Amino acid sequence: MATEQSTRAYWNNELVVLMAAAAALAFAGCQTTQDSFSQSQASLNQAIANEPPGNYFIGRRFYRRYYFFWGYIRQPRQPWSSAKLVMMNEQKVLDPDRQASKPGFDNNFEYRLQGYFSGQTVYEPASNSFYPEFVLTGYKLISDHPPQIFRDPKALDPNRLSIDKPQ
Repeated sequence: MATEQSTRAYWNNELVVLMAAAAALAFAGCQTTQDSFSQSQASLNQAIANEPPGNYFIGRRFYRRYYFFWGYIRQPRQPWSSAKLVMMNEQKVLDPDRQASKPGFDNNFEYRLQGYFSGQTVYEPASNSFYPEFVLTGYKLISDHPPQIFRDPKALDPNRLSIDKPQ
């Protein structure tokens, strides 16, 4: 009987040790970990905060095969969530993909833009929406692989029909 009790006590102790180890592993897996989007957002927000003030805009090309808008434009030091999806007026300067005769080759490229909002809105038939008009007077490529501004990785698919918003 004493052997049976000591055997039972041994297995109970082993079971407690195993349960404690399993719980420790489970809690270790529950640590708050950021997804890659959240991690890139931290560095992106820091870069935005360090942008020099000035009379320019930051533009992110957002190409969709079936739409005619150009992309998102924001003011320096402002988050991408404040950016406006725009129609580009190219009467003064052609935008980069039209200048290169390669529609959408610069999808997700980031530019420093010179120009101004005309105050007009332009109808875009595929989305059945009106967007602000931006008159482009110049541009300079900042990056052809900028940090992600869309949570959904499929947001950069040029065949996608939904219109994603930066976060």
